[in-house]
Amino acid sequence: MSILGCNREGGRCAEMAMVCLTDFEEYAKEHLSKATWDYYAAGADECCTRDDNLLAYKRIRLRPRILRDVSVSDTRTTVLGTEISFPVGIAPTAFHCLAWHEGEMATARATEAVNTCYITSTYSTCSVEEIVAAAPNGYRWFQLYVYRDRKVSEQIVHRVEALGYKALVLTVDVPYTGKRRNDIRNQFKLPPHLKVKNFDGVFQNAGPEEYGIPANTLDPSISWKDVYWLKSLTRLPIIIKGILTKEDAELAVEHGVQGIIVSNHGGRQLDGGPATIDCLSEIVDTVQGRIEVYMDGGIRTGSDVLKALALGAKCVFIGRPAIWGLAYKGEEGVREVLQILNDEFRLSMALSGCRSVAEINRNLIQFSKL
Repeated sequence: MSILGCNREGGRCAEMAMVCLTDFEEYAKEHLSKATWDYYAAGADECCTRDDNLLAYKRIRLRPRILRDVSVSDTRTTVLGTEISFPVGIAPTAFHCLAWHEGEMATARATEAVNTCYITSTYSTCSVEEIVAAAPNGYRWFQLYVYRDRKVSEQIVHRVEALGYKALVLTVDVPYTGKRRNDIRNQFKLPPHLKVKNFDGVFQNAGPEEYGIPANTLDPSISWKDVYWLKSLTRLPIIIKGILTKEDAELAVEHGVQGIIVSNHGGRQLDGGPATIDCLSEIVDTVQGRIEVYMDGGIRTGSDVLKALALGAKCVFIGRPAIWGLAYKGEEGVREVLQILNDEFRLSMALSGCRSVAEINRNLIQFSKL
C-alpha cells in the first residue's frame, strides 16, 4: 500500500502510503502523459457538471445512529440477483491500455478478485474475448453504443452474450460527443500501437477518427424504439445508462428495461446538467422498486457510497478512480482502490449505526435547509 518516492535518504527510498483515492489521483496525474491525463480528467465545456458531481456529496450530511452493536458488519449486496462483495462496481471507461499495458485485462482480474461487477466499455483496448480469458469467473456487464450501421451493434451484442456477459448497459447520453476542450487542444488520438479492439477490421478506411473509431459512427437518431430493437436481439437484461430525470426513468420502466444507471457521463457530455447524486431521489421515488437504480459520478470515499445507498441506489460505479488505480499498479492498483472504498464504506456504515446494506435508508440523510 505504498509507492516509492524518488528522494533517497541514506540509500533507502522514502515511501508514500496510498491512503485514499485522491492519493491515486495524484500519482496518476504525475505519471501519465499530459494528453492521457487530460483525456481521462476532461469534462465538457467549463467542467461545471464534472466538478459538481463531487461537490454535491459534500452538501449532503448524515444522521448517524449510535449504540446499535456494530461488532459485525456485512457489506454484501446483489445486482440483478447476483451477489457481490460490496455495492461498488467499475463503470465503463475507455482505453485502459493508455493507463497500464495490460489494460482491461488487469481491470477484469481485479474486479474478479474482489468479487464485484465490471462494466466493460465498447471502447476497450482489449477485446471482449481477451477480457473473459483474463478473468473467466468475473461478473461482467457490457456497455453498448448504437451505431448508424446497426449490424456493428448487433454483432457485438451476440458476441458478448455468447461469452457470458450478464447484462447490456445501453449508454443513451451520447447522440453526439460532448465538447472536451483539452482533447481538442491536444488533438487527442490513440497511439498507433493501440486500437478499439472490439472493432478491429470493422471500419475500413473511413476517414477522420474520433476517439479511436471513425467520426460520425454513433447514431444520433437513437430513440426509445431502439430499446425494443435491442430487446429483440438478446435475452440479456438491459440497463439504461444516462438517465437524469424522473420522466425518463418512468419511460425506462415502461419500456421494460431491468435497470437504470443515473449518470451524466462523468460530466463529459452536457455541461450545466445536475450532479448525479442530486437526481437520485426523484428517480428512486418514481421507479418505486419496479427496477433497480444504480448511480455513477463523483464517488471518492466510502461515505459517498453510503450517501448514495441511503438515497436509494442499489449499487454505485466508479470510473476515473479505477483508471488511477491502473496507472499506479495495474491489477493490484485497481484492487487497492476497491479495497480502500470497501474498508471506508464498512467504517462509515458502522459509524452511522448500520450492520448491513439492508439497514441503510433515507433516515440516514439530513436534508439541509438551503
